[in-house]
Amino acid sequence: MDTIWSAPLKDVKGPKYELVAEKIRGQVASGVLQPGAKLPPVRELAYRLGITPGTVSRAYGLLTDEGILRGEVGRGTFVAEPHPDDPICPDHDMDPDARAWQALEIDVIAHGSGGSDGDDVNLFSPHLPSVGQARLIRDLLGQVAQDPPSGLMHYPSRIGSLPAREAVVRWLGDAPIGAVTPEDIVLTNGGQNAISLILQAMLRGRRPVVLVEELAYPGFRRAAELLRAEVIPVAMDGDGLIPEAVEAAARGCDAQVLCTSPEIHNPTLIYTPLHRRKALAEVARRLDLQIIEDDCYQIRRAETPSYRMIAPERTWYVTSISKSLTPALRVGFAVAPEQGAAPLRRAAEYGFFGLATPLTDLTALLLAHPKIRRLGDEMANVVGRYVHSAVNILGRYDLRWRPEAAFLWLMLPKGWRAGAFCRAAEARGVQLRSAEDFAPRSVNTPHAVRFAVNAGIPLSQFEDALRRLADLLDNPPERIEV
Repeated sequence: MDTIWSAPLKDVKGPKYELVAEKIRGQVASGVLQPGAKLPPVRELAYRLGITPGTVSRAYGLLTDEGILRGEVGRGTFVAEPHPDDPICPDHDMDPDARAWQALEIDVIAHGSGGSDGDDVNLFSPHLPSVGQARLIRDLLGQVAQDPPSGLMHYPSRIGSLPAREAVVRWLGDAPIGAVTPEDIVLTNGGQNAISLILQAMLRGRRPVVLVEELAYPGFRRAAELLRAEVIPVAMDGDGLIPEAVEAAARGCDAQVLCTSPEIHNPTLIYTPLHRRKALAEVARRLDLQIIEDDCYQIRRAETPSYRMIAPERTWYVTSISKSLTPALRVGFAVAPEQGAAPLRRAAEYGFFGLATPLTDLTALLLAHPKIRRLGDEMANVVGRYVHSAVNILGRYDLRWRPEAAFLWLMLPKGWRAGAFCRAAEARGVQLRSAEDFAPRSVNTPHAVRFAVNAGIPLSQFEDALRRLADLLDNPPERIEV
């Protein structure tokens, strides 16, 4: 690499990351850089070129997504060998429109994930690594554009969406959610839309009540409040919702729905064991509560029976591809209880007529593709490596983590309040979420923060952000905010 860069780029006009990427791309195409050649570390190359590390990270990320480079945790970035099982190989002579598409994709990813030209890092929401799914989606989009199975001149319909719903059934085939047919599934615009549709389908009366965990995914509250429902938080312990607390919260009000995330609780990562799930299902039966089970954060398939398996007559299961493939497509799935899909279908059809037909066609091709399982496993492995790194750096603090989850939960040491810590972290270029973001005002929140895995940036940049957090944890402010 020493012979490639003849002059700094700091005074060059235009997107510098594209220039860096094009230079490396040309050297690989010409054979100057052979497969297996190691590239300089991000900061070293940035210093050499007079640009920021974020710019080099974007260039490396672009080339990794194209399949020209590959990253190895703890070792660095290398020129990639063509994948023997991957028919979608990088094309160094691709047309300008295709290359512009890739550059735009990386540009959006980088800005959305905190991988901009500065050193700011966004750990607010999980950002998935691209291990080949972006190239697969581009290829399938091309197929849909050339010959859309549902056509381009018709409203969405149940018949037109059947191939996609059948693909969802196969995709969920190893999930412990009980018997599912295509008729049980409604395609939605992401998991949040699925929750809203379910509440629209089931809530009744002038002032319905929705029960949520005292710390919970904020989308539960927002969807309920949009429908003018009252939201009541329910106490939890180390196994999740407390059955007696659910009964107490439901007493004297028109409680109709219990919302929960038993497998990977957002934000605390609590796992609800089977005996507790069975106890809560019995409470729901006694009180005639419907259950919304949010499983959107699952990267690898669960093994414990879900509420839909334990209480199939009253459980609505929600998942999406946002945390397992990509959040960009906004494709989610609402799975109705047994014999309960009709009101859910009406809510979708009356609300937005159904998912756009090109997106439905893409979903059918994507979830049925033979590569999709391998890509999902590879992505989960990358997320696991980022989690492992986070534990190595912050493990001496009160940290909760799971290798299959794309976020971590950190209880702050004495001297730190969650809000103050988030502000201090942002001042150092790291964005986090406070525990207060997950609770209504009536709940006394712990002094804790949630930070997400950002695998859209190099591992070294992610680790640098965590070291900044570690430095803050070691140096609480002298004045404690109250």
